[in-house]
Amino acid sequence: MTVHLHWFLPTGGDGRSLVDRHAFSGGALPRTPGGAIAGVRTPDLGYLIQIAKAAEHLGFEAVLTPTGTWCEDAWLTTVALAQHTQRLKFLVAFRPGVISPTLAAQMASTYQRLTQGRLLLNVVTGGDSAEQRRFGDHLDHDRRYARTDEFLSVVRGVWGGEPFDFAGEHYRIDGGFTALPPDPLPEIFFGGSSPAAGPVAARHTDVYLTWGEPPEQVKEKIDWIRSLAEREGRTVRFGIRLHTISRDSAREAWASADRLLDDLDADTVAAAQAALGRSESVGQQRMLALHGGRREGLEIAPNLWAGVGLVRGGAGTALVGSHAEVADRIEEYHALGVEHFVLSGYPHLEEAYWFGEGVIPELAARGLTAGADAGTGARGAAPLLVARGR
Repeated sequence: MTVHLHWFLPTGGDGRSLVDRHAFSGGALPRTPGGAIAGVRTPDLGYLIQIAKAAEHLGFEAVLTPTGTWCEDAWLTTVALAQHTQRLKFLVAFRPGVISPTLAAQMASTYQRLTQGRLLLNVVTGGDSAEQRRFGDHLDHDRRYARTDEFLSVVRGVWGGEPFDFAGEHYRIDGGFTALPPDPLPEIFFGGSSPAAGPVAARHTDVYLTWGEPPEQVKEKIDWIRSLAEREGRTVRFGIRLHTISRDSAREAWASADRLLDDLDADTVAAAQAALGRSESVGQQRMLALHGGRREGLEIAPNLWAGVGLVRGGAGTALVGSHAEVADRIEEYHALGVEHFVLSGYPHLEEAYWFGEGVIPELAARGLTAGADAGTGARGAAPLLVARGR
C-alpha cells in the first residue's frame, strides 16, 4: 500500500495568516489602497492555476476543492483548472442535499469524459445547520446522513447503465440513468465521526476521511469503520486531512507555526471558538477538544499541532517539523492503514513547495510513494511565482 498525496485549493482565499479575516476582522485589519484586505490573496483563476500547476509538478495526485457559501463553486472552478493541467485529479467536494442525485451522477459522468478520468468525489453531508439553511436545507443532523445514504444509493444505481428505480424517504427516482456512465467510476471520499455517519461510510465509501487527530484516535476510527464495512461485505480504504508546516529544520518549522499565531488575540480566538462550538458536527467537536481554546500545549502528539483549530473550522491540526520528522509522522499514520493524505498550508502555494521539495523525496526514499517521479525537487522545480519568504 503506497501513500497517495493530495493538496488543497483555497477557493475561499489564501494568505499568510490563520485569521478568517472576513469573519473575525471586524473591519480593523489593514487594507490596500484599492480596498482589499492586506495579505489576502483572492481565489482568482490565475492564482489557483499557479497552485494546481505546482501541485501537479511536485507529484501530488489530486487537489481537494471545498464546498460552501464561503468559497467558489467546486465543479466550475476545477473543470476550468483541468484545462491548465494534464494529470492532476480533482477531489470535488459537494453537498448531496442541494442537488438531485441523478443530476450529480450525470455531472460526474460528463466531468470524467471532459477531463479524461480525473474526477474524485468528496461527499460533504454538512455539520452546520446554519450553513445548510443557506442552501435551503432544513433537515437535522441525523436525517441529513440518512438522506446521504439514499443519495449515494441512487448515484451508484444510476451509474449502472440501466434505468434505475428507487423509493426512499428522501428520494423517489423512476428510471434514472446516465446515457454514458463514467469511465472510470469516480472514487467516493466521505467523512463523519457521528454514529449516523459510520453506516453510510461502510455502505458507500471508497475512502473514509478523518481530520488529523492523534494516531491512537485515528486508529480507533479506522477500526470502527473497518468493522462496519466488514458487516456490509465491503472493504474501505482510509485517508486523513492535515495541514503541514515542513522546513529544513524543526526549529524553522516551529518558528513558522508560532508566527501563524501572531494575529490571534484573545478576542479573535474567543469569537472563533464560540462560532465553531455551535456546530453540530461531531468531528468539529473532536477538533475543539484537542486544544480546548487554549494557546498553550498545542503540540498534542509528536509533531501534531492544534493551533490551526483555534480559529479555523474543519481540519484543525498541522504536521510541524523538519522534512524528515513530517515524513516520520506520515509513515506512522500509514502504518495504521491511512493511504490518502489530503494536505494544505498557509499560504498554499509556498507550502506546496516546502512539502513537495522536502517531504516527498523523503517519502520516496522510504519506498512509500507510487513512483520515482513523485517529488520533483531533483528534477528542478517549476518557478515559484509568489515569494516564499514571510
